Amino acid sequence: MTLKNHQKIELLAPAGSYESFEAAIGAGADAVYVGGAAFGARAYAKNFGQEELLRAIHTAHVHHKKLYLTVNTLLKNRELKEQLYDYLLPYYEAGLDAVIVQDFGVFRFIREHFPGLHLHASTQMTVTGPRGMKFLEEQGASRVVTARELSLLELKEMHRTSPIEIEAFVHGALCYSYSGQCLMSSLLGGRSGNRGRCAQPCRLSYHTSMDGRRFKGKNEMCPLSLKDICTIDILPEILDAGVMSLKIEGRMKQPGYTAGVTAVYRKYLDLLQQNGAEQYQVEEQDRRFLLDIFSRGGSCSGYFKQHNGPSMMAFTNEKKTGEISPDIRKRKEKINGNFILFPGSPAILEVSCRDATITVSAGEVQYARSQPMEKLRIRQQMEKLGNTEFEWENLDIQMDDQIFIPVKVLNELRREALLKLEDALTMPYRRTLDTDECEKTDQMPSGGKIIRKKGLSGREIPPLYVSCETVSQAEAVMEYEEIQGLYLPFDVMKTFMDRGVTQEKELYLSLPHMTRGAVPEGYLEQAAIWLEQGMKGFLIRNLESYALIKENGWKERCVLDHSMYTWNDEAVTFWREEGILKNTAPLELNEKELLHRDNKGTEMVIYGYLPVMISAQCVRKNLYGCDAAEGCIFLKDRYEKVFPAVCCCHPWKIKNTGNPEYCYNMIYNSVPFGLPGEKTRVLALGMQSLRLMFTIEDAKETKEVLEEFVNIYHHGGTPGQREFTKGHFKRGAE
Repeated sequence: MTLKNHQKIELLAPAGSYESFEAAIGAGADAVYVGGAAFGARAYAKNFGQEELLRAIHTAHVHHKKLYLTVNTLLKNRELKEQLYDYLLPYYEAGLDAVIVQDFGVFRFIREHFPGLHLHASTQMTVTGPRGMKFLEEQGASRVVTARELSLLELKEMHRTSPIEIEAFVHGALCYSYSGQCLMSSLLGGRSGNRGRCAQPCRLSYHTSMDGRRFKGKNEMCPLSLKDICTIDILPEILDAGVMSLKIEGRMKQPGYTAGVTAVYRKYLDLLQQNGAEQYQVEEQDRRFLLDIFSRGGSCSGYFKQHNGPSMMAFTNEKKTGEISPDIRKRKEKINGNFILFPGSPAILEVSCRDATITVSAGEVQYARSQPMEKLRIRQQMEKLGNTEFEWENLDIQMDDQIFIPVKVLNELRREALLKLEDALTMPYRRTLDTDECEKTDQMPSGGKIIRKKGLSGREIPPLYVSCETVSQAEAVMEYEEIQGLYLPFDVMKTFMDRGVTQEKELYLSLPHMTRGAVPEGYLEQAAIWLEQGMKGFLIRNLESYALIKENGWKERCVLDHSMYTWNDEAVTFWREEGILKNTAPLELNEKELLHRDNKGTEMVIYGYLPVMISAQCVRKNLYGCDAAEGCIFLKDRYEKVFPAVCCCHPWKIKNTGNPEYCYNMIYNSVPFGLPGEKTRVLALGMQSLRLMFTIEDAKETKEVLEEFVNIYHHGGTPGQREFTKGHFKRGAE
């Protein structure tokens, strides 16, 4: 195995505080990613104030390192319109190297108003394949932070497809859910992972059951808690797959953790550069050090070589740290100087670092009639660099033997030289925003009012659509003339296309919640035939699926599901410019926030068991073994709430895929979401259409729910006694 492009490999370290930033730089990080005062996915880290962040940008550039800012949460309209521009402007002008972004509205806004600022697609975007990566390249992204669940083979294919950079997590915590596709903390406690406030309910204990009645498991069993990832042994393979930025997780960790982990990975990256992959070998003491510095049930090598399995699970929430105190060092740039001191002339100090050389002068060197200054005294004074970013590699002092110069002048010369040197080193990074090219528009903070949209009257009922997973659910739906369209997976679609029902209902093909690997043979060909026969389009749940459908020329037939987040009008505009058919209103916005959103071309979910997690792991496989039978496991929490975990063993719902497939679990909320009593308020939002989602319901329950909602929304009926959660419709996400 040969190591590709090893000169360009970046070691990327986390910093939740300025102390951690200094620890990362001192330990050998090539770049550091940090959160500012807002919009970062670690809201509970110490994070950086404006002054600290500007200082960090400056310091990183003095050391010829990079600093990336996390803007990787979903933004509400008011935040994007009134805060984002002013928040980013000083960092942009200071030379911030890149922003890490989840929200396509934020992506569009920064692309338009901050040209030259690199856009890194966050792992929260759930980029799972080469088509999604290629799409982001076309939109202007310079880097993709891939989903943690991808294998080495998948990364190789992405690298082959697109020239933009791949960043991957190599050390630290693993989320049980695909990042960006977890609503568990949000729906259970109002603390949204999409807002950086995850309460980590996946680390808690749950009892499990195969039938939903008999539960087993010890109180401390944590079936959703993963071990941390450690890839020090497979670094050559990760680099060979095309990853150029090796990302360490841990913005919530202490500076000592950052320093210790970064130093070990720095050591082995340097050894790779020196000796090549063929001679790569990790010392046992370094493995033990990484385990001792932090451990959650041991460690694993992540998803790079396996799709899932119990060996990756901690099954506990216990965190262990050994009694070690890693060295925290401050990085110093080596400088060279030439100091000239001759009577009758000014003192001249020339200082150089890398490609920068500056010269300063001051005062007039005097002839000493008595007690001339010794060279040693002058050297000692000039070498007092204190807490600066520099240390002398060499200082050449040329002087007459009989001179005198005040110590105050020496100090002033030294300070002025270092300040000017810092300025010279950081100047190439700084920017001035071209106001002719990027004028402030009414999309930027202007103090203007957000217009409350006029709602629909009680007579204007948006059409009802239904998504189904089974034939029996769809058959129940077909009985209702009030239902305008259905979203169906491949196997269910085949049943109804064979029956020729496209004259009665609009039919849309539901693509997998997670799209990975090759498309099954014949899938797209059959979809093309169905389109000719009257099928209307596709329900899209992820970026890879969208890019696939766009590649085939069908983007104007796409309905984006709620997992393709459109929290703000910029995101709505991004997808409208793509030419899609409809988007789906986010599940985490409350009524007021939805009123302030552009809902033209939007469908809203008014019923369904909401997915709280989509995971590459499988509760059933990890605890009971795998039979690929697409069954269901039940999780019961400490409050006696039961969460169904559905095994999606065959995501494409087509029988010719064979094994293995990129299966996943869908974990649903314990109580269905429903807005039967909120009809008037729902209609006031001005949605284009409304949707009921059926997932785990049998035919009887499906019919009962349909009867209630059709009666309420179309015939003026009243709600029954069924239990629903209002989700975020009233409270919203923090």
